[in-house]
Formats: sequence, structure tokens, C-alpha cells
Amino acid sequence: MPEVGAVSVSRPSPRRSTRRLDPDKVVQTLGQLQARIETRFPESGLAAVCADLAAAGRTTERRARRLSRPFIALRLFVGLILLAAVAGETSVALAIDWRGVLSTGVVPLAQGLEAAVNLIILSGGAAWFLLTLETRWKRRRIRAALNELRAFAHVVDMHQLTKDPTIVMGGGHPTSASPKRSMTEFQLARYLDYCAEMLALISKLAALYGLRSLDTEIDQAVREIEGLTSDLGRKIWQKITILGDLDERGRDRAPVGAAGDA
Repeated sequence: MPEVGAVSVSRPSPRRSTRRLDPDKVVQTLGQLQARIETRFPESGLAAVCADLAAAGRTTERRARRLSRPFIALRLFVGLILLAAVAGETSVALAIDWRGVLSTGVVPLAQGLEAAVNLIILSGGAAWFLLTLETRWKRRRIRAALNELRAFAHVVDMHQLTKDPTIVMGGGHPTSASPKRSMTEFQLARYLDYCAEMLALISKLAALYGLRSLDTEIDQAVREIEGLTSDLGRKIWQKITILGDLDERGRDRAPVGAAGDA
């Protein structure tokens, strides 16, 4: 009989590992970023790019999970072919009259051994081709997906390319060939921050393929995208830093009492 008033201890609910990148969280963050951009900059090109990136993120989650699983049907097919090849070569070897071959002399025996070695080499090459078929097929699919993410990174960089913080702060005079700049200081800071976040999330989407694959070539391709997004993001943060420095200098030069006009 349990004692009256005894306190029951409940087991802690299982949590997801904090040491592994969660694909659901990445896709959720992309959706939130899309909503933020569409709210701040409706009908802008950056909002359209983020919407496409969010859709690509959902596809990446499903594709990475699918490619991480073994293809049972393909493995069974390859196994049946290899078994059939081994059975065929074994039956041929058993059907040969080895005593007659050995009694024919050295030259015919050498020719027979050469043909046998060539057959073994060809069989080994064919077996290696079949055994690596799944890996090569997955590698081709993942590299195509990574190229799509690389293209997204360059598109984001194109959107922030003409965003000059010195022009927004009133420096210089636009020419007839200058791009149209209608953002305020705050809007430009948010725009650049959104671009930096998109680049970071592109890197996370690429990392999903690397975490689920043991292929060294895929790992190298993922590292290249991570390096690309890091370099492009560094340029954006330089602009954000310049924007902050210019804002601080403008406040220092402002006359006393002008702060109340903000």
C-alpha cells in the first residue's frame, strides 16, 4: 500500500539532442524569416528569394532524410547480379578439364592463366562498379542540391550588392546611372541583417547533407558552401558595422537638444 501523501516523482520527458542540427528547426527558422521579410519589405525581391529558399529548405529536409537511408531494392538487385556472376564463373571453372589443361604444356597453360587473370580483373572491376553504384548515385543527387544552395547564396549577395550605407547616411550625390535607393537607415540595417541570416541558413541547409553522409567528397562540397556563405556574410556585416559607425558619428555631431527630434 502506498503511503498517503507520498509524492510521486515523474520521469523527465525525453528531449531532442542539443548536439545535432535539427532539420525541423532550420525549416521553422526559415519560415519565420520569410514572414519577417514579407512584413518589413512586402513584394520585394528579397522576400521572393526567401520564399523560394523556404520551399527549398522543406525539400532539403525530405531529400537529406531520404538519401541517408539505404536503398534496399538497389542493394538486393546488385547482390543478385553478383551472386549470379559468381555462380556462373564457378560453374565454368568446374566444367574445365584441369588435368587436360595441365597436360597440354607450358605455353597453353600460360595462355589459360592469362585469360583467367584478365577475367578476374574484369569481374573485380564490374563488382566494384556495382557495389559503389548507390554511393555514386547519392553523391550526384547531393551535389546537384548543393549547387542549388550555392546559387541561392549568390542571389542573396546580388540583392545586397548595391546597398551602400554611406549613401543612405547622406554621403555623396547619386548619378543618373545610380541604382534607386529609397531605404531609411533602419530599413537598410534590417535588410542587410535579413541577408546575413539567409546566408547563415543556407549554410545550415548544406550542413544537413554533410551530417547524414560519410562521403568525403560531399563533406568537402559542404565545406565549400560554408566557406562561401561565411565570406559573403562577412561583407554584409562590414556594411552593418559601417552603418553603425556612421550613425554614431552623426549623433556625436548632432547639436544639443536634437535628440528629442528622433
